[in-house]
Amino acid sequence: MPSETVPFIVAIPARYASTRLPGKPLRRLGDRPLIAHVAARALAAGAREVVVATDDQRIADALADVPVTVCMTDPALASGSDRIAACAAALGWDDDDIVVNLQGDEPFAPVGGIRAAVEALAQSDAPMATLAVALDDVEALLDPNCVKLVRAADGRALYFSRAPIPWPRDAFASHRNALPYGVPFLRHIGLYAYRAGFLRQFARLAPTPLERAESLEQLRALEHGHAIQVALTPEPFPPGIDTEDDLRRAEQYLQEVSS
Repeated sequence: MPSETVPFIVAIPARYASTRLPGKPLRRLGDRPLIAHVAARALAAGAREVVVATDDQRIADALADVPVTVCMTDPALASGSDRIAACAAALGWDDDDIVVNLQGDEPFAPVGGIRAAVEALAQSDAPMATLAVALDDVEALLDPNCVKLVRAADGRALYFSRAPIPWPRDAFASHRNALPYGVPFLRHIGLYAYRAGFLRQFARLAPTPLERAESLEQLRALEHGHAIQVALTPEPFPPGIDTEDDLRRAEQYLQEVSS
């Protein structure tokens, strides 16, 4: 079933506190706060409902004129998935509802990418799906801030890591200034789709050793034996916003695409 006809919810975790960019959801991008741009991408993707999960009334107030549902969550919740799971309980989502976790710092998330995650989940019996893009830069492969993944022939994730995976042993034994041809290097895109029932279950799972070692929450699902379907994004995802420099680049990008 095409993703345009699969009903889905987009949930956007938006926490006011940010170490590198305080008050990030309310920072201005063009003539609107950042969170309003993210909500607009979710609405453009055709979500039946867009929910912003936040712990701060200022963020709720900034969305007063945007057709979204604001779900106030406990500031003590540790992660975005925890906040979305709290929304699933508060709003009474059915176990089979498809919920997309769209990060609150992705103001240019492509509609096609959001729909691709929905379709990957809808066509799979995995309880969770995510996206990847081909990685063609050796510096990115070696960068721990760039999360890599490997997947099986059926598209199921085998592992996610900040380390360079896979490691082309023979090619890198001779040089490491370029990626060898024919190796399926993939960069993870941190957008997830879940069944709401699994989302509630995931929030109850204990953190795992690999998750803690890599600081990658998705490894919790794999370590507990749950499959993650991985689709290739049909459209590139511009970088998210974590720093003042990112915000300046985003402003420039917005001017370019608007002109």
